[in-house]
Amino acid sequence: MIDQARAAITNWLASAHDTPTRARREFDVGIALVPTGTKFDAIRLPAPVVHAAAGSSAPEAVVAFLAEGLKVGAVIHDAYGVGVWYYALVPPGTYDHWRVPGVECLAPGTWLGVPRLDFLPRPGPHWALPPRAVGSVCDARAVAALVLRGRDRLDVVPGAERTL
Repeated sequence: MIDQARAAITNWLASAHDTPTRARREFDVGIALVPTGTKFDAIRLPAPVVHAAAGSSAPEAVVAFLAEGLKVGAVIHDAYGVGVWYYALVPPGTYDHWRVPGVECLAPGTWLGVPRLDFLPRPGPHWALPPRAVGSVCDARAVAALVLRGRDRLDVVPGAERTL
């Protein structure tokens, strides 16, 4: 990614914060806490649902699946802790209309750990699908389709992990 594009995307992400300079300083260290609801909303996706939809839990396969299915969007993968989550960034206002049971769209004002753009590898929060441009968010309908595909596959696979 060209430095100018990277700076513009970082500034866009930081501009969601009341104090963008603070967010930019946090990005310098690695991960900025940024509130949802102004520049983007975020849908928290359980890893088993994403992996079932992708047909694999292999990082390369999941990234390829997300890139194909979500096109120009951005997805954070938080691989720390007991629950492993993906966060699809979606247009602001999605929270008001999100109706997919068992999968949460974070309420506006929820603080989300957003990694620096070059945080791509595991462990910890990193970009599974980094934003490629300012305003690069996933289509909420495509995220809903991913969830339904993953849940359908979990329903038919014997012994598949259920988290919903």
